[in-house]
Amino acid sequence: MLSPAAFAGPLVGPLRVSTVRAVSTVHDDHGAPFMTGAALELVGRDAELAMLRGFRAEMARSAGALLLAGDPGVGKTALLRAAAADAAAAGMRVLAASGTPFEAKHSFSCLHQLLHPVGEQIGWLGPAHRQALQVALGIQDCEPPSLLMIANAVLDLLRQLATEDSVLLIVDDLQWIDRASAMVLAVVARRLTRGLGLLAAYRSGHETFFDRAGLPEYEIRPLDETAAAALVAQRFPALVPRVRGRLLAEAQGNPLALLELPLALTDRQQTGVGSLPDVLALNRRLQAAFAARIDGLPPQTRRILLLAALDGSGLLSNLIAGEPDLVALAAAERAGLIHVDDRAGRLTFHHPLTRSAVVEGSMFDERIRAHAQLAAAMADRPERAAWHLAQASTGPDETVARLLEDAAYTVRSRGDAAGAVTTLLRAADLSPTDTDRSRRLAEAAYLGALVTGDLRDVPRLLAGDGHPSGEQSLVTAVAAAHHLLLSGEGDIGTAHRLLAGAIQMQAVPYDGDNPTMVEALYTLGWVCYFSGQADLWEPFHAALSRLSPPTPELLALLAGTFDDPARTAAPLLDRLDAAIVGLSVQTDAVWTIRVTLAAMFLDRLTSCRTPLSAILGREPGPGLTLTLHARSLLGLDQFMTGEWDAVRRIAEEHVELCQAHDYRLLECIGLYLLAMLAAAHGDHEQVRQLTDRMTIWATPRGAGLVLRIAEQAKLLDALGRADFGQAYQHATTIATVGQMPAHIPHGLWLIMDVVEAAARTGRIAEARAHVAAARDCRVAAISPRLAMTIEAAAALAAPDDQAPALFDAALAVSGGQRWPFERARIQLAYGERLRRSKANAAARRHLATALETFDRLGALPWSARASAELRATGHTVGGLPSTGPAALTPQQRQIAELAAAGLSNKQIGEKLFLSPRTVGTHLYQIFPKLGITSRAALRDAIADTSHLT
Repeated sequence: MLSPAAFAGPLVGPLRVSTVRAVSTVHDDHGAPFMTGAALELVGRDAELAMLRGFRAEMARSAGALLLAGDPGVGKTALLRAAAADAAAAGMRVLAASGTPFEAKHSFSCLHQLLHPVGEQIGWLGPAHRQALQVALGIQDCEPPSLLMIANAVLDLLRQLATEDSVLLIVDDLQWIDRASAMVLAVVARRLTRGLGLLAAYRSGHETFFDRAGLPEYEIRPLDETAAAALVAQRFPALVPRVRGRLLAEAQGNPLALLELPLALTDRQQTGVGSLPDVLALNRRLQAAFAARIDGLPPQTRRILLLAALDGSGLLSNLIAGEPDLVALAAAERAGLIHVDDRAGRLTFHHPLTRSAVVEGSMFDERIRAHAQLAAAMADRPERAAWHLAQASTGPDETVARLLEDAAYTVRSRGDAAGAVTTLLRAADLSPTDTDRSRRLAEAAYLGALVTGDLRDVPRLLAGDGHPSGEQSLVTAVAAAHHLLLSGEGDIGTAHRLLAGAIQMQAVPYDGDNPTMVEALYTLGWVCYFSGQADLWEPFHAALSRLSPPTPELLALLAGTFDDPARTAAPLLDRLDAAIVGLSVQTDAVWTIRVTLAAMFLDRLTSCRTPLSAILGREPGPGLTLTLHARSLLGLDQFMTGEWDAVRRIAEEHVELCQAHDYRLLECIGLYLLAMLAAAHGDHEQVRQLTDRMTIWATPRGAGLVLRIAEQAKLLDALGRADFGQAYQHATTIATVGQMPAHIPHGLWLIMDVVEAAARTGRIAEARAHVAAARDCRVAAISPRLAMTIEAAAALAAPDDQAPALFDAALAVSGGQRWPFERARIQLAYGERLRRSKANAAARRHLATALETFDRLGALPWSARASAELRATGHTVGGLPSTGPAALTPQQRQIAELAAAGLSNKQIGEKLFLSPRTVGTHLYQIFPKLGITSRAALRDAIADTSHLT
């Protein structure tokens, strides 16, 4: 681990590289040296240092992001410091920041730390990006930008900086950075380009906004016995063997424990004369070690340390009143707890646990006084002063509540609606009257933000005897839930708590004839669906059981088709089919959309096309949300039935409308359709970009459905590329292989995908278990598509002697032709199995039919797989040679002719409804077939094929 001096504390501010490259000096944002000279000496971390050097070299060539995870004290900060020194020595620009618990409440505080050293360079940006950053950082006031706009501005700035030197962002204590900065950095991390890197660390077991963001992680483990013994011997050579052995056993390789625990021992204990303390849990040991050093400090020193711990900024101007206070800090500095830079006017703790020990060791009244003092010191910063006053308040206080309310609007103006909601909730807590409390809670709910505060009391306040009351509270909760769910920064968890709480406050039994109650229950089920979480369905089913019979039809259809359709949909099929027939005379757009949604997972969307199209053509329109649902449902059916050109048009319109009106949740459905289309076409990069957008938005909001359908697109992409190992990873991310998952209704769409991924990676037992689970649930009876795919899945998992009969059964399912892509995939798998069994003639028949379908659809990776299998049977594709002009498919010839005419990939894509990357992939395949290497040779090569047209 580090030498003792290396434990100088967490990163405390943005860093920059000295302009003199020969001296590798990194400074914080106030100019104080952070690290100078050679790389830090570490004990037992050769592997980690090599990994970090490799990361640095790789990011200099391309780009990279890496998260370090580990227990407190394991050495994450030390490794970040070593990485910073290494990067500085290599001539990179280093920008760093560190999270703290108090700073986590302040919007964009981490981003401010990172960008402070390059604040002047913000002027390099274009007007939109410059304004977005200046608003986020509180430099100017105007219309709040979206977090995506801020992220794009940060990326723009970093890319411009990287034209001079590579740029490495370092963020310590990721679990404590503010929510707004975390969401921006999550976007930035996924879009880094050459010469840009992000290295961050967080405590294992702590949730961060980077969870499930897909970034690579490296776990920092404790030191092994040899390295731990070497570190202790180096730092504490006077320890007698018995004491050293006890210390090594207790510390369990934790470097901070190894370096800090001996400092809490007396001289007699270190030399073995005095008895050692009892065994304590590691965190308690460390806490006790810090506490012992803090307790011995003078009262004035402890008071200033408490101010610093609660402040978070480290600015001495907030902490001390004069020279005596500065002298008092010397005792803490001599104890190795802090570092005071009087030139920069800044105090920093050597380790986050020091800050925790200071706060936890203080008394309640001491913290109250400290917050009040900090509020007075920050009179020129109303937002921070208001928060300190709130922390200092021991009861309702309208003055403080009003200050917080004003601060909330300031926070909102900077683009951080989440921080605004948190502030409003605290203002509500401090409101003396029910009227003001209810008003502020309502404002928080209707803001539609990503809520970080505790809203468990909101339903009671909305549904109690105050304002509003009774059924009005239920109306309020439904409206608030819709807004929270669909808005740009909507929160599924909050919407669920609002609805479930408001419903629970109504009189039991619930009135099934009350449209408000029915709407509340329907909305709750819709929220549960998007969450993808089993526990959130429990209040829905409990409320449904308390509803006076009979259950309204739409509510029954939702309950049976959206939670666990594999097990509960079958008894409702006749009722659903009757409801679909009734759509022909239905004029209520809400009824039409909800019946169609119930049909979605049961393969009955095609029967709903006419009423869905009527909604889109209706004048005046029935409302944006309903038309968005109609578009996405039509697009889904068009994808499944192979009308892919139409899918692209309708999905792009859907996304455009959602972006214009900030319907971010529904936008993800349009992105899903585009991602599935890109996966089928073989545009791997577009799949990555689209699913990244979905994942970045959905992860902090708990939108489990969005995360899983993003994985579905990546699963299809991996299957097309025959990367079955990756496909299996995506499949297991969605659900457990071998089970029909409850609460994941679109698992019905993935049966064949999951089984293929398992079978192709040698997991035959799991593949067969998945088939058995589907058969046990009798899902084949739901639709012809499910019957077809279950038989095909069984064939994929079956022995060679049983597979043909199962494949034949799959292809014989009546109506299977309605799903051409899945049917062609079955024919491809059948042909592959027949070829391996040396039945080449039969294999060619299935492979040729599959290839024809794939070519018609433009499913390039699947066409490539089918072509390769056909060639392996000894026949050329389509009876034509595999190279030369005659080898072009009709679509490839069309693309070649347009390219020969001088059109760009983008222009060709617009004409043929393909992405530019898909066009590029086609050209990549066309050139070798024509024996050319450039577009310039296309015209002559195409002329040679004129006799074929």
